[in-house]
Amino acid sequence: MIEYEKQTIDAVKKVLPAVVSIVISKHLPKIKRMPMMPFFGPFMPFDMPGMPDGGEGNGDDSDDQLIPHPHHKVHGGDGEKVKVGGGSGFIVHPDGLVLTNKHVVFDPDAEYTVITEDEKEYHGRVISRDPINDVAVLKIDAKGLTAVRLGNSNKIELGQTVVAIGNALGLFTNTVSKGIISGLGRKISASMGQGAEMEHLRNVIQTDVAINQGNSGGPLINLDGEVIGINTAIIFGAQNIGFSLPINWAKADLEDIIKHGRIIKPFIGLRYVMLNKVLKERYELPVDYGALVIKDHIPGSVAVVKHSPADKAGVRENDIVLEINGEKLTEKRELADLIQTANVGDEVEMTVMRKDKTMKVKTILEERK
Repeated sequence: MIEYEKQTIDAVKKVLPAVVSIVISKHLPKIKRMPMMPFFGPFMPFDMPGMPDGGEGNGDDSDDQLIPHPHHKVHGGDGEKVKVGGGSGFIVHPDGLVLTNKHVVFDPDAEYTVITEDEKEYHGRVISRDPINDVAVLKIDAKGLTAVRLGNSNKIELGQTVVAIGNALGLFTNTVSKGIISGLGRKISASMGQGAEMEHLRNVIQTDVAINQGNSGGPLINLDGEVIGINTAIIFGAQNIGFSLPINWAKADLEDIIKHGRIIKPFIGLRYVMLNKVLKERYELPVDYGALVIKDHIPGSVAVVKHSPADKAGVRENDIVLEINGEKLTEKRELADLIQTANVGDEVEMTVMRKDKTMKVKTILEERK
């Protein structure tokens, strides 16, 4: 066996005992015969010039299929518990903390069963869903579990070899796929379902690893056996294009849960579009940078959330936020990027342009509910 193959096999062996399958079940009054097609809202590359910061949109790709899991019988009939989906996750703490995608465990009315590599089943209780990112944490009643080692996603490089592990198609547990990092800093967008808000994810990792429905929530690892990403999305109709969330996002979430019992994110309360030269010329704007405060197309949407920190600072629709704490806002350094590096309770100063006047306003960031 060549050394390169051995390195890959050893990395998989380190992580595999911590990878779990997540079965999604609901009590349904009646189940009709349905084709084996996933209820899968595809993620798409997000090529809008900016993204909103005020809402709590959520990604959809819960990998739902009416396919029996080998450990779960599916019964029709009134009031029966029926499997409606499946996903993946991985153990990040020996006392039963499991990391997965928020969209996998998004339904508050569903029940989640976590199945470990040794085929033991546990009730999974969702203890926190990240209001910004597609990350959630479940708790199972177990101790002494094998947990993964988390790497540093800031050190990922293009062309780097990576491996994805997950529950492919909700049927094939511990499926291993190998590829490379194809892109960094991508933006993707998805809807949680019909009529739901769009969730916009920034700075995600693009890979050519085969990520299938059911792999969502599983780990993306390097050849040292460290988790560097959470597999989250594929694009329908495309081959060799998958997306993963940087693991460093989840590290902050885990720290919040251990310290506070919940995920804490700062909130300013603005919806906006990032400006560039094209938008400046198209709409005859005074600047080609900054965040134009504007509501989106969703009915009932507002540009400035009432009683939010931005509202208290006097920011209005059609204002342009040019700087946060003296740092210029651009497409590469968006308003949300700067807000998420701050903490709840921090005071921030915004440089705001209103028509032909520029002013500075201050406000205190609050916790996103």
